[in-house]
Amino acid sequence: MRKTLTSTLLPSTLLLATACGLSAAAQAAEWTMATPYGDASFHTQNNKQFAEDVADATDGELTITVHSGGSLVSHGEIKPSVRRGTIDAGEIFLSVLSNEDPIFEVDTLPGVAGSYDDAYALWEATKPMITELFAEEGLMPLYAVAWPAQGIYTAEPLTDPEQFEGLRVRAPNINTQRFIENLGGSPTETEESDIPTAFSTGRVDAMITSSSTGNAMAAWDYVSDYTDANLWLPKNIVFISQRSFDGLDDATQEALMAAAERAEARGWEMSREDNQASLAALQENGITVSEPNEAISEALQEAGDELFEDWQSRADDDAEQALDTYREQRDN
Repeated sequence: MRKTLTSTLLPSTLLLATACGLSAAAQAAEWTMATPYGDASFHTQNNKQFAEDVADATDGELTITVHSGGSLVSHGEIKPSVRRGTIDAGEIFLSVLSNEDPIFEVDTLPGVAGSYDDAYALWEATKPMITELFAEEGLMPLYAVAWPAQGIYTAEPLTDPEQFEGLRVRAPNINTQRFIENLGGSPTETEESDIPTAFSTGRVDAMITSSSTGNAMAAWDYVSDYTDANLWLPKNIVFISQRSFDGLDDATQEALMAAAERAEARGWEMSREDNQASLAALQENGITVSEPNEAISEALQEAGDELFEDWQSRADDDAEQALDTYREQRDN
């Protein structure tokens, strides 16, 4: 009888062990992440390092494949795709969400945050509200990283505000479009990957963007001057599906969040370094880098003030409070 019981129980034990093994294997997750930026971008490089850190920290229980340059989905489709669960993670230029809530464009308001330290303090002050808005759509921010300060690329020295009249300027978000209109220019929405084509086909004459983007896009092929106006330091945000996160075990979740914290710190440092390297590269390739003269500075200030007044007219109490919190922390 014992022999029979043993022979009966042994296969059951093996089945149980096999089932446990299959269950453990099923917990391994393979995520896809989409970004609109090319492999040369420090943002993409940071994201790929983040993916490597996650894989190492979880012993391969979570792997993230980064699809760069809009190769998986277009910029405008990244957030909807993560929300639908088509992909697990994405990176976008935060201010492309300007039409959803004014808080998403606060980092593109001239004069609000003109340094890396201020830009990070602004992120810290606005992060709770942004996190809440993302959560309403089943999304979870992981980290945000600033671009270098935005300047103006032109095909001739920018010395007179009248040069803005009718100037076709590349604008990556609604707030930049409004800013250009306030200056008298004609904004054209153009993705980073489409900048060379936009210039070569005459769709744009100038662009407002960072030293980093100008370097990555070989701006010297299309323009001769860069006015380092220090307009604002906009951010990219990396986020995931809450459902995907909830599908991870506790240890993997902790490893993911720890890697995200490192990615944010690393990304901000990479941005600082890339700004200096990109400014040098622009000059080495023949672009004249200069600060705006008094007339241009005044025009930019007036356009920025008008932009801020418009933002205030649309912002709710929560957005206003987030900005007030930032200012209090910055000034203390």
